Amino acid sequence: MGGPPGQSRGAPLPQPLHDSRPTQFIQMAKSRQDIRREYKSINHARRVLHGGRVLKFIIRGKMSQTPAGKSILVAGATGLVGRECVDLLLAQPAFTRITALVRRPLVNEIDSERLKIERVDFDRLDDRQEVFGVDSIVCALGTTMRQAGSEPAFRHVDFDFPLAVARIGIARGARHFLLVSSAGASAASGRFYLRVKGELEDAVTELGYPSLTIVRPSFLVGDRAEPRFGEGMARRWAFLFPARFRPVKATRVAAALVHAASEEAPGKRVIENREIQS
Repeated sequence: MGGPPGQSRGAPLPQPLHDSRPTQFIQMAKSRQDIRREYKSINHARRVLHGGRVLKFIIRGKMSQTPAGKSILVAGATGLVGRECVDLLLAQPAFTRITALVRRPLVNEIDSERLKIERVDFDRLDDRQEVFGVDSIVCALGTTMRQAGSEPAFRHVDFDFPLAVARIGIARGARHFLLVSSAGASAASGRFYLRVKGELEDAVTELGYPSLTIVRPSFLVGDRAEPRFGEGMARRWAFLFPARFRPVKATRVAAALVHAASEEAPGKRVIENREIQS
């Protein structure tokens, strides 16, 4: 068949002066590219952190609308929740500077220009105040009575260290403090563990952070370097627990923290175990 009148056969057709694709298709393509990049970041981080075993992670709802150029520090980045937080933060391009505060080296150090690993002596944090110049701080420090060996030693790790991190952070201009506490935490509790957690919550609240997020998970389950007593039973019989005390995956706790850090809502917010699970 011939071309349009006045145009010889074989002559090139006139090209459009602009991209004629509907705008929504262009936006959809860009959105798909963003999602692919997001999943690639998550999978890369998980491959490095978990020795090559890729774990599944489902992104639900809209991606965080985090202002570009945010900086965040994770205290306790070698722990169960802390390393998951680093994992998820690396998948959020808006967090352009991530500092991992650790006592010991990461099992598999992460090759990322956005991540800086700082090994510190938590008894001498005042000597390293420069690393606390960030927008937000996630505190996932903690131990167990079994590991600590005594009540004073436990309190030193679970109260003194986190409070020192919070104090230096607000002095250096941090606006948002995110604390991993415990379900049932209360300064009036008859249980030593829960009383220490509650006293820490109260002490951090008094510092006056513009934004304060406290998450209260129950028994944490996940891939630990050293399995804890009763964790297998907790996984198996989790459905028998009331929602407030039902065992929770560390990945869910980390997701709640990173989401809260992205929002940076003013005031104090307490996220209970039931909400973490939802």
